[in-house]
This record gives sequence, C-alpha cells and structure tokens, in this order.
Amino acid sequence: MSPTSETAQGGRRLVIVESPAKAKTIKGYLGPGYVVEASVGHIRDLPNGAAEVPDQYTGEVRRLGVDVEHDFQPVYVVNADKKSQVRKLKELLADSDELFLATDEDREGEAIAWHLQQVLKPKVPVRRMVFHEITKDAIRAAVANPRELNQRLVDAQETRRILDRLYGYEVSPVLWKKVMRGLSAGRVQSVATRLVVERERERIAFRSAEYWDLTGTFATGRAGDTSDPGTFGARLTAVDGRRVAQGRDFTSTGQLKGGAQVLHLDEAGARGLAAALVDTAFTVRSVESKPYRRSPYAPFRTTTLQQEASRKLGFGAKATMQVAQKLYENGFITYMRTDSTTLSETAVAAARAQVTQLYGADYLPDKPRTYAGKVKNAQEAHEAIRPSGDRFRTPAETGLTGDQFRLYELIWKRTVASQMKDAVGNSVTVKIGGRASDGRDAEFSASGKTITFHGFMKAYVEGADDPNAELDDRERRLPQVTEGDRLSAEEITADGHATKPPARYTEASLVKELEEREIGRPSTYASIIGTILDRGYVFKKGTALVPSFLSFAVVNLLEKHFGRLVDYDFTAKMEDDLDRIARGEAQAVPWLKRFYFGEGATASGTEGGAAKAGNAAEAGNGDGDHLGGLKDLVTDLGAIDAREISSFPVGDGIVLRVGRYGPYVERVTETAEGETGQRADVPDDMPPDELTVAYAEELLAKPSGDFELGTDPETGRKIVAKDGRYGPYVTEVLPEDTPKTGKNAVKPRTASLFKSMSLDTVTLQDALRLMSLPRVVGTDPEGVEITAQNGRYGPYLKKGTDSRSLDSEERLFTITLDEALAIYAQPKQRGRAAAKPPLKELGTDPVSERPVVVKDGRFGPYVTDGETNATLRRDDDVETITPERGFELLAEKRAKGPAKKTAKKTAAKKTTTAKKTAAKKTTAAKKTAAKKTTTAKKTAAKKTATAAKAATKPAAEAD
Repeated sequence: MSPTSETAQGGRRLVIVESPAKAKTIKGYLGPGYVVEASVGHIRDLPNGAAEVPDQYTGEVRRLGVDVEHDFQPVYVVNADKKSQVRKLKELLADSDELFLATDEDREGEAIAWHLQQVLKPKVPVRRMVFHEITKDAIRAAVANPRELNQRLVDAQETRRILDRLYGYEVSPVLWKKVMRGLSAGRVQSVATRLVVERERERIAFRSAEYWDLTGTFATGRAGDTSDPGTFGARLTAVDGRRVAQGRDFTSTGQLKGGAQVLHLDEAGARGLAAALVDTAFTVRSVESKPYRRSPYAPFRTTTLQQEASRKLGFGAKATMQVAQKLYENGFITYMRTDSTTLSETAVAAARAQVTQLYGADYLPDKPRTYAGKVKNAQEAHEAIRPSGDRFRTPAETGLTGDQFRLYELIWKRTVASQMKDAVGNSVTVKIGGRASDGRDAEFSASGKTITFHGFMKAYVEGADDPNAELDDRERRLPQVTEGDRLSAEEITADGHATKPPARYTEASLVKELEEREIGRPSTYASIIGTILDRGYVFKKGTALVPSFLSFAVVNLLEKHFGRLVDYDFTAKMEDDLDRIARGEAQAVPWLKRFYFGEGATASGTEGGAAKAGNAAEAGNGDGDHLGGLKDLVTDLGAIDAREISSFPVGDGIVLRVGRYGPYVERVTETAEGETGQRADVPDDMPPDELTVAYAEELLAKPSGDFELGTDPETGRKIVAKDGRYGPYVTEVLPEDTPKTGKNAVKPRTASLFKSMSLDTVTLQDALRLMSLPRVVGTDPEGVEITAQNGRYGPYLKKGTDSRSLDSEERLFTITLDEALAIYAQPKQRGRAAAKPPLKELGTDPVSERPVVVKDGRFGPYVTDGETNATLRRDDDVETITPERGFELLAEKRAKGPAKKTAKKTAAKKTTTAKKTAAKKTTAAKKTAAKKTTTAKKTAAKKTATAAKAATKPAAEAD
C-alpha cells in the first residue's frame, strides 16, 4: 500500500491502538512499513490522590486534581503503571516518520488519542485513523483516509471527566462521615442505585389482593386436529355485563381502584358460580378476526445487545461487553459501543444476500429496511453492532466456540433478520356466553393467533424480561367457529389469584430503564451496574438486583440533602447539557461554574445567586432551571443527622439501623433507669422487603450480647462468649485502664468456638482451653518447636514453615509429641485430597454442555462445569443459587479469560565466587550493609507516600 503524500516512500509508520489484542489483529492487515503498538488504555488521567499531584499545586487542587479557581483546569499525570509503556512508545516514535492514532471512534477513544499526542509530543506528521470494524479493507481505508483530531469530542470527554471527579470527590466524603467509610457516589451510579431502592420501597409498601375467576374448557363436538382443535380454553370476563376484576384493577395497597366498575369475585362467589354453570348450554356470541403483522427488530445497539444477551444467554452486562470486545478486536463484529441502529450499504447488501441464500427470495423485501435511531443524541457516525466485513460469516464459518460463538450467533441472527419480510397472520377473539342455573349471565373469552408467513421469525425472535410473557412466534390455535355455534363445557374450574409486587430490576431491565429515562450514556451502563454490585449497594438473587440496607441509607441521605443530584429529570438534563457542549452549542467552563459554585457564582464566592453559604437546601433542591452549587452542599453538613438517615421503622417500636459494621434491628424501651435497647444483627444478604415485624421479633428473641462464663483464676479477668459477624467466639474482658492503642496496647485473648460447640453450651473450662491455643506440643530432635493451632482451614500442626493438618479439633489438646513426630515422619501429601461430593447440582451449562455443580473449595463454595471454576459471590447462597445464576457466574469467568500467571523472579545471579579473598568479602559485606540502610529509608518514604495517597483517595468516582 502506498504511503500518504507527506511521507517519503519506504518511511516507517507507528500505529497506536488501545489494546494488545487489537494491535495483533491490525498488524496482520498492514505491510512491513508499519509498527502497531498498544497504549493499553488511557496513559494519562486525573491523579488518584494528593501524592500523585505535582508539587507546584497546593490546597484544593491537590485534593481534587482539578483547579476549580482557574476555569476548572484539570491536572493530568501519567499513570504509574503506564510509565514504562509511554517510554516504549516514545522510543518507537523516535524511529518513525509518521504517527497514526488509531483509538476507538468515540469520546473516550478521541480523548486517549489526544492524551497520546500531548504526552508523546511527536515531531512527525500525526494522523487520526478511525474505523468501526477490524477487517483488511476497513483498516486500509482508514490509513488512506485519515482525519484530524476532533477537539469537540475531546472537550466533551474532559468535561464529563471533570464533572464526575467533582461529584465523586466531593459527595463521597459526605457518605464516609455520615454513613460508612469506603462508600462512593457518582453522577449515574447514585441515580441507578436510587432506582433499585425505589423499586424495593414499592415492594415493601405493597399489599397483595386476592381475586378469583373461572376457567372453562369448551368442546365443539367435532373431532379435532392440529389445524382445527376440538376443544379450547376460555376465561370468565363478565357476569351480567359487569367485567370481572383482574390484577390490573387493584392498587399497590390491595384496594380496588377508584371508579373501577368491576365485579370482585371471592372464593365462595367463584365456586358458587362454577357450580351454577355445570349444566349450562353455551353459544358463540362473537368471533372477531384481525390481521396480524410483526416487523423485524432493529439491529443491535449497545443496550439492546446487553438486554438480549441477558434474556437469551444469561450474560450480565459486564460479561456481554467483555465477550463483545474480544469479538470486535479479533475482527468478527463492528464496534460494540454504539447508540446507532444504522447499517451501512455494504452491510445491508451482505444481510440481503444471506437472506436469499439461506431462506430464499420469498423472505427478502423489495427494498432494504432502514431503522430510525431511538436514542437521543445518538452517535450516528457509528453503525449498529453487526458481523464485520462485506460478506457475513455464518456462525459455523467463524471457528468460534463457547461464549464468543453464542454472542456472535445472536448478533448475526439479529442482523440478518433485520433485512427480512414481516411476519403475517391472524389474531382471533372468540366470546362465549351462557346463563347459569341461578339466572346470572356469564361470558367467557378466548384469544388465538396463527402465523401464515413467519418472515423474519425464521431467523430470530426477541426474548422478554417477564418469564411468563409469550414470545412473538408463539401460536395459539382456536377451533373454526362462527357466531351462534353451540358449545358444551367439559370443565369449569374456579381459580384464585393474588396480585404480585412490582418485579425487581434485572440487569437487562435496569439498562432499559436508564436508557428510557435518558440517564447517562448507554456505553457506560455495564460499568455502572458493575460498580453498584462491587460497592455492596446491590446484590443478586438469581438474576434480580436486590438493594442492600446500606444502599437505603445512602439513597436516603442523597435524597434529603442532595435531592437535585439524584433527581431523574435533573440527571437527564445534565446529560443533555453535556451533549450540547459536545456539539459546540454550550461552553464547558460556565456550565461547570454553575454546577459547582451555583447560579451566578464566581470561583471566589457567590454573588447574587441562589446558592449562597448556609443555603444548601435551596441550592440543592430549589425550584428553577439553575444548577445548584455543589460546593455549598458539601460544606453545610450540619443539617444531616447521621442516625436519622440510617434508621428505618419496621413496626411495633422496632427500627432497622445501618451501622458501621452492618445492619441491625433495635427496640428501644424506656424504663425508670432510662432508655434500654435490645439489638440483633440482620443478615447482610437479606432482601429488605423480607424484613417483617415477625422476623425482626424472631431476631431479637435469639440469644445475643455477652454470655458471662466466669473468671479466669490465673488473671482474674472476666471471660465472655459472644456471637460475632464471623461466628461465635470467646474472649477476656480487659480492665478499663488497659491501653488499647499505641506501643503499649494490649489485645484481649480471643478464640473461635469449635464446630462442635455452641454459645448455649460452652463453659468456662472450654473457653480457657480455647484461649490457651496455640499449644506447644514439644520440640523435635533438632530442637525445632512443634505447636498445635486452630486456623481458618481447620486444626493443624506447625513446625517452622512446615504445616500438617489434623483430623479433628479435639486433637489440638490431646496429640502427644510422639504422635506429632510420627505425622512429620510421613512424606507430606502434595496431591489433592479425595474429591468431596458436590453441594448442589445445577444442570447442564448451555455453553460447555457439561454438568454444572456447586462444590466446597478451600476459599469457599464455587460453581464448576469441570473446565471453568467461579467462586460464589458474597450475596450468593448454596441453598438458594439458581441454575441461571450459576451459568452467569461461569460466563463472566470465561469472559475474563484465564488468570495471568505471575512470573517467578529469577534467582539473583551470584556475583561472588568461592575463590574471593577475605578482604573482598569484607568489602562486599560493608556495601551490602550500606545498601540495606538506603533501601530501608526508601521503603519508609514510599510507605509514607502510599499512606498519604490512601488518605486522600475517595472510594470511587465513576459515573
């Protein structure tokens, strides 16, 4: 391929992409004159703490990494783990005649390219090379048609980054002070958490309503077949002209909606009506037939791919994006972060060709189908997610396996189906009526659907979030009947129903909700969901997202003190404003000033704006279209009552509180001596809507607090048994004047109970024996001490660095020195112990097609299919884990790929020989001593810097 006009023939060109995998694929498409290297993501970013900020910056700049006093100038530093890569890129650039920045064609990719240009400071021509698929033709076209850096995209990314830094670094410390250390807040993260919490609040407030109706099985009297069934089912819809109440007629509190003129049948009424209809003669009162038509679904964009992969493949949003990234980097699909449903002319031609080839000309529409974008401010420069190239490879032709094969197949089917004809058919509604023996008129209704031409459904049918929902290609055939036909009732049964609380969000439905509310960018949803899961704000129960009690406290604080920041409309409007900045319709600095300092504010203070000092509530929650001043909000914290925002009434005087060590229930009672409190811990993984008054009473009734066992005769100290978060244990109570911190601090002796013990039965003698561990068994012939100890993985013997397991906890006290020496005389068992039986069987994995089981491992329970192992998360339980959750954990583990093995350090080369003189040895010893002293000083300095960095770094600052 010929070089560009600015480059001499035979020149060397450096192409920089983000990932090594992408570099490897692209390298194969370019000639020998090209060097392709990866930046491995961002090479430069805002500092992670004060320790990383250059010395010339002081005050707030060191804390935030942004100079809010001078037009919000960001302070960028090269990431510590990228310095060696930057060095390598500079060396490669020094030998190059031209630089191609080939990062992704979106805001983030444009920003990476800009940072590369700023850091590398190239003295050769720089080209911006963009493409949305990695094929030979696309890469060569991108090299031949470079463009300039898009500064608007760079500025838009920088504004978002600064905004997220200010939000995270200012609001997160408020959570640390008022709720718990280590928490984080984020512009989209906090709003997503609020959505999940609000859904749980709805479930808690929900009251179920019971209602009944009838189901009848009716016969035509003809012998039926598949095209004309002889019997069919119908449901009671009206009695004496009044519609029978269904679930939709009740409020969330279990009451009939106002103005609903419906008949609410109870069990007695339904059974009585069923009995009265036993001998009734029924006739067909009406037959209504309508044409049915269903058009194909649009090709995938990021969010619809995440939703369908969740429904059909059981993938989480994060796992979907990880697999899609690999498919893109290896040239199988187009760029996977896109808001567009547009297909290029080449892609449309490829899809139409495969429709004809695989399904025939009858399934190909006369004209290519086009799809209008539904996403506001969509980046239409991108295509939809589709198979790459001008000819689509069928899944069988790709050579892919496992999760990559399944996701590619999903994308391929959806793309091909998008260029196929509509599915057509007929929908029919039949109404049947009869008069009961007591004179009441009953009307039943049945609906049917037949598909006469499947069209695109031959290739693809979309899934549904509701597991009970009927898919588009499902047919329901009814008999061929006409008005006036007589029918007999073979069976009429009374059916009871109860209204259900709103379903919890799944990853798929939360992504859909965020997109419909226009909150955040679709490309960030996977990382947002990952963040709220990792932070413990949300955990999974099956596929449902359940908020923790901790998230209730966090959302409560944010709603009351930072109301505007977690308001759905306000957050969506912020996204609008950021897109206006990206289009050049608004300026970043004035917008950031309004957000941070308040309406009409300047960097040094406020003047005439709504957000003045001491007016935090107005700044955050006031009416009008202004942006409240974040600075005032985080400064004025006096109105926040930490206990109040972490307390939630359960009922009957019981309150749930979120403490620094987890949730607990408390009942406060007033006595003559004052207030006394009764407390009990609440399991971390308990869904909030399951905490009823009855269950809280049960928790409070359990033995809790300290069980005094007696006094240690040797020390005179009181010995107590306690139930801790990690299980029951015994400990001694130290005198009040015992120093608890500093050099002279004394820690109480503590020991966990054996598995055979319980708080109800443990005695003082048991406690003293437990606290006597580790026990010295004796010494071996060489004088090395052997001890018996109780560890995380059970009882064991320890001799120097050699440990041997014991078969029972009781042997810790009974094993003799001779028995211990006999154990050590045996060769140490290096192989695995006999395999334990599985704890639970989950069925066959849809990817590997192997049986999946739950096993008990060294680090806790895990799921495995024999090839891939995945540890159960904190919120997963062996008893309740579903097959779908097990398959999802395995899918996420496969998406991450094999763990990278840490290279073993090579033994240091010997620099001396046995022939060295005593004088040389002395010199070497002196040098070593000096070197050790220097190293120690450096280590101490490094530790100090690390500590400073940890003290200033917030827990997170994601969207």
